[in-house]
Formats: sequence, structure tokens, C-alpha cells
Amino acid sequence: MTRPVIVGSERSEVGLGAAAAMLAAGAGALDAVEEALRRCEDNLEDHYVGTGGLHNARGEVELDAALMVGSTRAVGAVAALRGYPHPISVARRVLEALPQHCLVVGEGAALFADEQGFEPAELLTEAARRLFVAALAPSPASVEGEDTAALEGDALYRARAMDLVARFRPHDGPWGTINVLALDESGELVSGVSTSGYPWKYPGRVGDSAVPGAGFYCDARVGAAACTGRGELALRLGGARLVVERLARGEAPEAACRAMLEEAARLADDFRAELRVLCLTPDGRHGGAAGQPGSTYNVVEGDGELTVVARALV
Repeated sequence: MTRPVIVGSERSEVGLGAAAAMLAAGAGALDAVEEALRRCEDNLEDHYVGTGGLHNARGEVELDAALMVGSTRAVGAVAALRGYPHPISVARRVLEALPQHCLVVGEGAALFADEQGFEPAELLTEAARRLFVAALAPSPASVEGEDTAALEGDALYRARAMDLVARFRPHDGPWGTINVLALDESGELVSGVSTSGYPWKYPGRVGDSAVPGAGFYCDARVGAAACTGRGELALRLGGARLVVERLARGEAPEAACRAMLEEAARLADDFRAELRVLCLTPDGRHGGAAGQPGSTYNVVEGDGELTVVARALV
């Protein structure tokens, strides 16, 4: 019997404890990952996931989420979902009730959520509305958040965002995608992600979080990986799949994560901002990497306490 392990990106601690307790009691990795991310989606203090997420350039909150099961490599994902507060659960329903597809987007995702009996809700909070304008001002902090310093690409992104804000006339008025990877006692491995994506994005923009191989990947024989940060870089690289491929070649988790970010750093990108990654192996090893110091991820092994681990610096 495998010892359960669950790891999550920054701010996953909101849901990780409850999910770890489920694993310790014998629950499956899929249930645990969904529960962890649902709790994060309900956290109104978090403006990069679920209710309270920062909206696009037209003033609408659009959510992306996905799950991947390592034993089958089955995927359920939704993108640009509006009006439903738990995209991770809608993604799971795609996985289980719509197995002929992997990814459903936009109006189709909302239609599917309605057909499956999910309750709609207003996603834009007053706090997020205020942040919408305030965060566009020149700032030393990254647009992508995570308490990281701005790079040149952040300033350019803010300038382009202001152009979109002017065009779409939006309403008056600690960040980043959340990753959760879990290994259960049966040896099942699951990767999950949830996000409201880049704030002030062009309506309908989909980043890496809903795309298997880019923002997440999971193979129970080898490992699971997930990304947070500059999603376009992970899309161009196939970032999460790249990490898992390196694990398959025998690289240590931290080394596999570092190598992916090093490759990302070689891509030309005028809008460059922070990209981070973490991974988990079938034998319970884990690792993470980031481009800025002070970056961490969370781990709970068995029925132990939550531990904060430093990511390797690239």
C-alpha cells in the first residue's frame, strides 16, 4: 500500500489540509484534488481562482480548470467558463459524464454545467472590481502575482491591458493559478489546476491551465506536474509534459522542474513574467522550481502536518 502524498502551489493551503485528511482516511486522489481546489475556489481573498477572480478586459470573470487521472491519462477540463463558481467540479463532470471529450469551453462549458445541475452564481466581487483598476497602475509587483517582482514584460502587459480596458469599457469599480497533485494509497496519481487566468485578458483567452501537457500532465507510471504563472510560455513548451518526460528519463523531481524553466527562459517573449512548476512521483518524491527567490510549495505526507518547501531557484 502506497503512503499518500499531496502537494500544492502557493495558497493551496486553504484546501490542502482537508484533502490530506481525506487521503489519510483512504479516499482516492481524484476526490482529494477536487476537494482541495473547490475550497480554494471558495476563498474570497484569492483573486486568481473561483469566485472573486479578477475579470477580463470586458468585466467578466472567466474560469479555467482541469483534472487528469494518471492511471488512464483521462482528462476533464473547462475553459472560459462564466457564471459557475466551481470549475474544478465541472471539469470532473466532463471527465466522468462526457468521456468522448476532454475540454469544453465558453458557452458550451456553461451549457454543460447547467445540464449537469450545477448552480450558477455571481463571480465578480466588489473587492475584485476594485482591484481591477488599482492593479493596472505602475507597480513593482508582477501582474501574475505570487508576491513576485515585476519584470519588463509585466509593464508591457499592463500597457496592453489598459488598451483592452479602454476598448471594452469594463464596469466601474496573493495571486496565481493553483495546482494540486495527489498520490493515494492505491498508487493512483492525479493532477488538478484551477484559475481565473490573467486579469484584463482578452475575452475568451485560454492559458495553459485547461490544456493537458501544457499546464498539467499526469502519468501514474512516471509522475504528475503542473504549472502556474505565464501560461503562454507553458503552452509553447508543453511545459508540464516536458517535466514528466524528464522524470521518465530518471531525472530527480527538482532537476526536471529546473530544466523546464531553463528551457522556458530561452523562448523569446516580450510579455515575460514569472513561471513556476511542481511535480510528484509515484514513489512520493516531489520537487518544484521558480524564477524568483522566496518561492515555495506545500506538502502533506500521510497523516502528517502541512510543510512549506522552498522551490529550486532557476
